[in-house]
Amino acid sequence: MLAAHADLEPALHRAAALHALSHQLADAVGPATTLVAVSAVQSADGALADLAAIRQAAAEHGARTLVDLTQAIGWLPVDAGGFDLTVCGGYKWLLAPRGTAFMTLNDEAAAMLLPHAAGWYAGADRWTSIYGSPLRLAGDARRFDTSPAWHSWVGQAASLDLLTEVGPQALHAHSVGLARRCRLGLGLEPGDSAIVSLPVLPGAAQRLAEAEVVASMRAGRLRLSFHLVNDEADADTVVRALTGHLAD
Repeated sequence: MLAAHADLEPALHRAAALHALSHQLADAVGPATTLVAVSAVQSADGALADLAAIRQAAAEHGARTLVDLTQAIGWLPVDAGGFDLTVCGGYKWLLAPRGTAFMTLNDEAAAMLLPHAAGWYAGADRWTSIYGSPLRLAGDARRFDTSPAWHSWVGQAASLDLLTEVGPQALHAHSVGLARRCRLGLGLEPGDSAIVSLPVLPGAAQRLAEAEVVASMRAGRLRLSFHLVNDEADADTVVRALTGHLAD
């Protein structure tokens, strides 16, 4: 969706602060830290968190790690096993209808967490543990499952099959390659994200709309995301529409 152009100054400061914080997070981890929670990729501007540094800092101080992969999985290869917990909504880069979500957790995190939302779907044997007490949950991570939004998962399964067939490395190369093509066409540095965040002049959003490009304004900047459904012609269309319409 294209949003109306907003007053840029306050929002640009917020975006810059978010970007800086993502790189300073590892340095902020200390003896009093119990949990480090971070988005692998920032929604506002596509900035990548330094996950390796964060993981190392957390390990040095005995802190657990929780990584939100919603803006990453589907284009950025990430080893979820390197963190205590990861969470991900499927409706973004995993191309699912709204209603699907994923979580990974290691043995220590699984033992620590309580399945507060446990229902029939989390039962050890769903059709014999569905009635009566005591609560008989699955012994593995399935005890954290909630009753599925069935139709959403039908769409998610098809999307996962497609994304798996393409493969994470090819998805990464394709998505980041298009983002870099767009940035280079606009005279910018290449970047390492599939999300392109740009300061634009008033009227830029309307130019994109007229070019039939769907984009959004986030944190005072134009936000574009390149993925499997896009090609080089899409990146070139953005360049033509935005040339001469970037703010300093």
